[in-house]
Amino acid sequence: MTTHRIKVRSREREELVEFTDEVRRRLRESGAREGVCHLYVRHTTAGLTVNENADPDVPRDMLHALRTLIPQHGMGFRHGEENSDAHIKTSLVGASVTVPFADGELLLGRWQGIFLCEFDGGREREVIMTTLSSQ
Repeated sequence: MTTHRIKVRSREREELVEFTDEVRRRLRESGAREGVCHLYVRHTTAGLTVNENADPDVPRDMLHALRTLIPQHGMGFRHGEENSDAHIKTSLVGASVTVPFADGELLLGRWQGIFLCEFDGGREREVIMTTLSSQ
């Protein structure tokens, strides 16, 4: 098993930041040929997802739906930092994703990418990448 720490920078309070190419690069560097790649974000107001990376409307629509379901203000949240919405969105999205790989390549679908889901940015986040190889 190999472990990498990947830094992902967001610019907006809420944003989906694709970092698939960085995961691919780290996988190539590891030399692993076949197995699973697990990604975990170490924050309570950011999550991870695999979703469409071809049409920028998809991430925008996802954020719009989450903002509509869980707005930042007006729900009577008690947490003093005014980011309870970010904590809830992160719990819904999840903090990790797992992607299989073969021949040293991620087995993502044609239109899939790996995204950091930022709900309380912009800031730098740390994603832990572990690869478990059958080699």
